[in-house]
Amino acid sequence: MHPILFELGSFTVYAYGFFIVLGATLGYLFLSRSANKVYGIDKDKISSLLLWIFVSAFIGGKVFFYLENPKLYLNDPTSMLSNLGNGFVFFGSLLFAVPTTIWFFRKQGWNVWGMLDLLAFTTLIVHATGRVGCLLAGCCHGVPTDSMFGITFTHPMCQAEPLNTPLHPTQIYEFLTLTAIFIFLYWFRKFKSFDGQLFLLYVILYSVGRSIIETVRGDEERGYLIDGILSHSQSISLVLIAIAAYVYFKRRTAARA
Repeated sequence: MHPILFELGSFTVYAYGFFIVLGATLGYLFLSRSANKVYGIDKDKISSLLLWIFVSAFIGGKVFFYLENPKLYLNDPTSMLSNLGNGFVFFGSLLFAVPTTIWFFRKQGWNVWGMLDLLAFTTLIVHATGRVGCLLAGCCHGVPTDSMFGITFTHPMCQAEPLNTPLHPTQIYEFLTLTAIFIFLYWFRKFKSFDGQLFLLYVILYSVGRSIIETVRGDEERGYLIDGILSHSQSISLVLIAIAAYVYFKRRTAARA
């Protein structure tokens, strides 16, 4: 693929970073407009919120990335710094960002569950856009395949392994999954019966989709809870599905009472 989008003299624009910034920009525009329209929240407050989310998501993504191979970083702590800009675990970012976001909502006196519904759309936008960057950079790739969907990475800077071999385009699978969830939730919002319903559905649907995609993921460094059977992401997905489903039915029952 194209890990480098373009170069202007000594200035290099990398695909992964570019699409992360693009996704964050689109997410900000969506959330600021929606929060102002629904709850009358000032755009400056949304800017502060997204800064908190970015910092917590960065820390969480890195912590979970390091935990995928703790022995490596315990034996050589300096490698944590050398890998500071590479490798993030989405679930780590999510698990750190959500508590931080709830804290911020409560501090501002906002409708926590209602804002989480809006944040679900924002997260989908940022995540889906970021997956385009993953595809161009070759990270988060799939296992080798003989199917018609295989994509061959040839650029030496691509993180895909092995190069010059058709691989499952798991980045595209996830982009399509995230896009489908966004479309479904945007349609379903008209039938929302309680605040938080969209966010909880997002957590459940993404966790299910991610667990399925994990079966053809080829970047083994993400680690397994049960070697070759249950990856770290799948185990986190199962926990999140259980928690989100419990809260979903509890809130739905309360809304009907």
